[in-house]
Amino acid sequence: MSTWIELAVASHHPEFAEEILLGCGAVSVTMLDAADVPVLEPLPGETPLWPATITKGLFAAGTDLDTVRAALAEQLPDGDSATTEVLTVEDRDWVRAWLDHAEAMQFGERLWICPTGCEVSAPDAVIVHLDPGLAFGTGTHPSTAMCLDWLSLNDIAGKTVLDYGCGSGVLAIAALKLGARHAKAIDIDPQAITATLDNAGSNAVSDRLVAETVDKPVDEAVDIVLANILARPLIDLAPMLAGATKLGGRVVLAGLLERQAEEVRAAYSPWFDFEEDGRRDGWNRIAGTRVR
Repeated sequence: MSTWIELAVASHHPEFAEEILLGCGAVSVTMLDAADVPVLEPLPGETPLWPATITKGLFAAGTDLDTVRAALAEQLPDGDSATTEVLTVEDRDWVRAWLDHAEAMQFGERLWICPTGCEVSAPDAVIVHLDPGLAFGTGTHPSTAMCLDWLSLNDIAGKTVLDYGCGSGVLAIAALKLGARHAKAIDIDPQAITATLDNAGSNAVSDRLVAETVDKPVDEAVDIVLANILARPLIDLAPMLAGATKLGGRVVLAGLLERQAEEVRAAYSPWFDFEEDGRRDGWNRIAGTRVR
C-alpha cells in the first residue's frame, strides 16, 4: 500500500495555515484540538476553533516540504512562531472522502461551484461542475472565492479572459460559463493544464479555452486578466500582466495577504486605477482598470 506524508502545523493562526497548505498543493487539510479543550454550543452561524489547534496538510509522498515550510514562514501573519512535524499515513481515497462532505457553493447571485453528487435547483443558476483533482482550486480558498465573486458581479459577456496561474481552471471556466467569448489559462505546473482541460471538457467549454504552460509568451492583450497567485510573483509579473491587459480592460489580483496589498498595488499603479479591495479572512483581492 502506498503512503502519504502529512505536515502538522502548530500555529496561532490555523485558518491562515489551512489556506497556505492548500495553496501549496495539499490534497486535504484537517484541524485538530491540540489541548483537549472542546468547543461546546457555539452561537448560531459561528464555527469557532479550539484555543490550541493543529492544522494537518496531506501531501503526496516525495513532496518537498521545505518549500511548504518556506511558504508558511513567508505568509503567516507577523509574530506567528509556527512549528511543524512530519507524519506518514497510509493510503486512502482522499478525493472520495472530500466528496462525501462537499456542498455546492454560491458566488454572487447566480454562480455556483457544484461537486459531483450535489444539485442546484435555482432556475437561473450558472453552474461550474468541479471536483478536487490534480490541481489547486475548488472555490473554497478565500482568494479563489473573492475572484469568483468578482466574476459573478461584473459584466463578463463577450469578453476575452486570461487566467494566469490557473490551477484547476476554475476562474477561466467560470468566466466562460458567465458568457466570456474566449479564455486562455496559463500555469507553471503541467498537471494544472491537464486538470484545466479535463474540467473544461466536463463543463462543455473546451471550444472556447486554450490552456498552456507558462513558458509560452502571452502574445495578445485581453479584456480581463485574472491572477490568483502569491504576492511576490504578482509584483514581479506586473509589467507582463499589465501588457496583457487591453487599455480599458480589467485586472483582478489575488493570493495576497492584507498586509501585502499596498506593495502589490504600488507595482500596478503605473497602469491601473483601482476599485475598492475585496477582503476575506485576512486575504485580499485587488481589482482595477487599465487607464495608462
